Amino acid sequence: MRTDDDADETLMLRYRDGDAGAFEHLYARHKGSLYRYLLRQCGQPAVAEELFQDIWLKLIAARGGYAVQAKFSTWLYRIAHNRLVDHYRASARGLPLSYADDCPEWENIPAPAGAQPEVWDDRRRQSERLLALLAELPEAQREALLLKEEAGLSLEDIAQATGTGRETVKSRLRYALARLRHSLGDPS
Repeated sequence: MRTDDDADETLMLRYRDGDAGAFEHLYARHKGSLYRYLLRQCGQPAVAEELFQDIWLKLIAARGGYAVQAKFSTWLYRIAHNRLVDHYRASARGLPLSYADDCPEWENIPAPAGAQPEVWDDRRRQSERLLALLAELPEAQREALLLKEEAGLSLEDIAQATGTGRETVKSRLRYALARLRHSLGDPS
């Protein structure tokens, strides 16, 4: 269980004040979910890596002015969202209409002890199908879903991170989940 001393916001304040070890803790805690969010949003590992590095550099550059105004993760994903929007605007394809490839590490998730190979193959196929369906979601819906599931952000935090209203986030999540359920053949 986290104490106030190792809360993200406290670590960022310590980093702002010169504690490099606090940054290491923040980086270790958020690197995986941030990278997966970027990879699933842009679908290109090289681009995701570049954006990932840019976001951490922006965080480092902004540390001197950091003040706790929201959860650290909300602040971090706001930086990530803004960087993604900048990336889309600069790309030949432009900003996706829904704003106004694969995740290779899933292939290496070990099956539970005693699982039969056909069960593992079925799980792999299901994971591949889910990732493909996730990639087909409109960018804004996919972003809301990833921020909720990967980053663990609340509706309010997602709204703050993306600069949208809570009800907009709620709608995006509802549409994303409905689309995934429909595509997976779930009648609920």
